[in-house]
Amino acid sequence: MNCIIVDDEPLARSEMRSLINEVSKLEILGEFSNAPAAMEFLKTNEVDLIFLDIEMPMVTGLEFAEMLPELSLVIFTTAYSQYALKSYELDAVDYLLKPIEKNRLEKAISKAVLYKDLLSGDTVKNTIESNTDDFLFIKAERRYYKINFSDIKFIEGLKDYVVIHTQSQKLITAMNLKTIHQKIPFSNFLRVSKSYVINMNYIDSFDNHNLYIGESEVPLGEVYKSEFFKAYSGGSLNIEN
Repeated sequence: MNCIIVDDEPLARSEMRSLINEVSKLEILGEFSNAPAAMEFLKTNEVDLIFLDIEMPMVTGLEFAEMLPELSLVIFTTAYSQYALKSYELDAVDYLLKPIEKNRLEKAISKAVLYKDLLSGDTVKNTIESNTDDFLFIKAERRYYKINFSDIKFIEGLKDYVVIHTQSQKLITAMNLKTIHQKIPFSNFLRVSKSYVINMNYIDSFDNHNLYIGESEVPLGEVYKSEFFKAYSGGSLNIEN
């Protein structure tokens, strides 16, 4: 799997390159100080993963992310936490705050590698065949996978697909988040951001910005907050920003 680094700060690019080489086997194809230069490179090169700074001259990282090829994955790197929710709306794999910790980078890269494998496999052949009140069937190749709703921890939107995170596996299928949300019980599943639907039974803890399900951190979108707090706590908690 290959990658590029896009950051206007030379020191930040150097530090990112060292960290990537230390924690992974990613092939670094290039480093760029601005988005237009990176976009020019993408015209003639296939890039799997882009480490992308947000605040840059000419074109911001958020603007650049909206122009990227469908199969290019993005990990945002920035010193500003206020961009986190917007980055997930752009289907970012992860969002790393500078200074970047090695274990967080390693976790983000592992997630990107997994999603690259999922998107490169038989994704387009995976379809939801039917659903009942308790489960749904996903067809992949000639096999049918029964997915009990009670086993689904959360569902994540990724590009034009959704990743179904269960207790034992991750399954990807070509469907948008709104469509699959209509096929599952609304009593337990709640939309908490543009990119996530969660099973409330698996929430371990939460704050004003994130939900924590096992080792996964799920962003809580501003427009979904009041509905989530009302549904999850029954209005018993007085949540302040």
